[in-house]
Amino acid sequence: MNELRNLAEAAGYEVADSIEQVRPPDPRYHIGSGKAKEIADLVSKYKIEKLIFGNDLKPVQIYNLAKLTGVEVIDRFQLILEIFVRRASTREAKLQIDLARSRYELAHAKEKVRLAKMGEQPGFHGLGSYEVDVYHETIQRHVNNIQEKLRRIRVTRDLHRDRRRKLGLPLISLAGYTNSGKSTLFNSITDENVDVGSGLFTTLSTTTRAVDIFGKTVLLTDTVGFIDQLPLTLIEAFRSTLEETIFSDLIILIVDVGEPEPDVERKVSVCLDTIQKIGAGGIPIIAVLNKIDLIRGDEFESKIDKLKYLIPNAVPISALHKTNFHMLKQEILKHVENDVRSSFALPLGSESMPLLSWVLENTSRHEVKYENEGLRVSFESSPQFADRVRDRVEKLGGVFELG
Repeated sequence: MNELRNLAEAAGYEVADSIEQVRPPDPRYHIGSGKAKEIADLVSKYKIEKLIFGNDLKPVQIYNLAKLTGVEVIDRFQLILEIFVRRASTREAKLQIDLARSRYELAHAKEKVRLAKMGEQPGFHGLGSYEVDVYHETIQRHVNNIQEKLRRIRVTRDLHRDRRRKLGLPLISLAGYTNSGKSTLFNSITDENVDVGSGLFTTLSTTTRAVDIFGKTVLLTDTVGFIDQLPLTLIEAFRSTLEETIFSDLIILIVDVGEPEPDVERKVSVCLDTIQKIGAGGIPIIAVLNKIDLIRGDEFESKIDKLKYLIPNAVPISALHKTNFHMLKQEILKHVENDVRSSFALPLGSESMPLLSWVLENTSRHEVKYENEGLRVSFESSPQFADRVRDRVEKLGGVFELG
């Protein structure tokens, strides 16, 4: 319920009251009829403008609740969509949100039109004028149009990702529960200024920057945050964004240890489960325990002991104050330090200098010697980059040596 309240506030609502009920779902209202009447009285008392349910509701339940209370009713999925609409800043993010919303409408189109013809209620206005099949086909065409636009964006994203791969630089993704401090950590490591906020889902699109880790250049990506019960429709809509995590060489999982122990444990489990769902389960993970500046030493030790079975060997940090960043960078280096040492010799010429520039731009450790109208270059890089250098050197008639 606390998370539902936070979601509502992130969407811009002022929460007047909250009610819980533990019972099997009622087919008519989802909650019991007595509880539904109690809520209707609260709507009248507080002049409520909208009802928000933490559970998924069926169209008929939304319709019946709207008819009983006279106000619009939304569930958790629709609430998260509203937050995404407020937070989206890129064209891709807006298209992904539109796709998720349209798929949701498509799944419920026929039932919503049928209910609207019985008498329009808040949230069902205007649907009664549609024929069921026409409304369904209209949404399907819209979905197809969005998917084509996203396909074109995805092609561009794939090209960018392929270009980064060809550089031979390790790809590292930041992952974690929404509002765990991913963007703060990203800004602190990269000296960037991506949006940071205390609300949920501040980041909805990815940002990638090159970072120097003790002389080793890596690419660091900030990604969209996870949340408990993240609807499958949203996971599918944001798949192209989440794929930045799938194609990573390393995942840094940020955990907010400033929260109560049960919340920390639940959110870590949600993140690990989501990483598995999106197909990134085989990628190495470094867990960082963020916001250690907010808790006492004895409390921190207690949380560490209880989380060991989920996240062993975690690195405690404060992203805001850059505490233990040296330790974090050492841990990152352990996972990405697989460089090989190579060298090659080439005669000087019009084609050798562009090759030299390319190697120097994409390696952090190198040495160049000019001798006998030629040059000899030694460098350290990933095995993949070394193979690409070998191909170009041998095409130019040079000699390449590994080791």
